[in-house]
Amino acid sequence: MNSLFQKLLKLFVLQVRFALSGLVATSVDYGLYLLLVHRVLAPVPANVVSYSIAVGVNFILQRRFVFQLQRPGYQAFLLSILVSIGGLGISSGIIFLLSSQPFFNERQYITKLLATGIVFFYNFFLKRLAFEKKLFNVD
Repeated sequence: MNSLFQKLLKLFVLQVRFALSGLVATSVDYGLYLLLVHRVLAPVPANVVSYSIAVGVNFILQRRFVFQLQRPGYQAFLLSILVSIGGLGISSGIIFLLSSQPFFNERQYITKLLATGIVFFYNFFLKRLAFEKKLFNVD
């Protein structure tokens, strides 16, 4: 039981570090999205631009502060980009669907927040796989 607790604690600490690095990247994503959606672009294109820039910030932070690289850097980067493309698709789909509702269309800050929250868990587990070759296991 103690061993299971230690493994779960280690996973929790890793998720906290992931969340903190993600907070920085999400701040870039969220701030840029709101700027673009209120000044220049429609919601989905604004999401594509802001999300794409945040992906680069996120990769750098995760490589340095969150995950222990268990594969060559270029492989981790390519896999991370593939995961991010999937996350972009999920996020954009959520934003597209929610923006069709007047309540969410008028409150893009809520729309983006919901999409970001849902994509967090997808990103954590698949990026962990990209960096550490682990999905759910806790060593």
